[in-house]
Amino acid sequence: MEVGFKVDDTTMVVGEAPFLHSFFSTVSHHLEPLGWGTRFPELMNDLFQGRLKHSDAHKVLKDVRIIRKELEQYSPDDVIWDIYDLSLSPPVRDHMNEHITSLANYFVGSSGRDLFEALLKCLRRSIETEAAMTIETVPDFGGSMVLFLVEEEAE
Repeated sequence: MEVGFKVDDTTMVVGEAPFLHSFFSTVSHHLEPLGWGTRFPELMNDLFQGRLKHSDAHKVLKDVRIIRKELEQYSPDDVIWDIYDLSLSPPVRDHMNEHITSLANYFVGSSGRDLFEALLKCLRRSIETEAAMTIETVPDFGGSMVLFLVEEEAE
């Protein structure tokens, strides 16, 4: 089942749920030495649980840029598929190519969309519209793009 980031009337599909979990697992394992959510709490706790308040989007936007820069230091072989079971490895990626040189550009979903780009776009949209950002299961309607509406959050 595919998941995506949703803000206002925009949904960016990022891939299968285990793929997105791998992103969060990789960030925590490599960049949060004191444990999950200790360095990037809004991203790793709030958004991971499904909802990020628009008031936290500026901070998370900065955090995502830091994460991307720091993940440049790690090889694609350093990906963590599941932080709770480090023996698991990702499925074979047929579309893996020479352009994937580090974990900073590893997370490209089956649609070809870079997860970092989708995340940054939705964070900017959250700031612009003052709407919360959520992670949602994306229904499959035969390949048609589905747009969702999201309520403005009450502060």
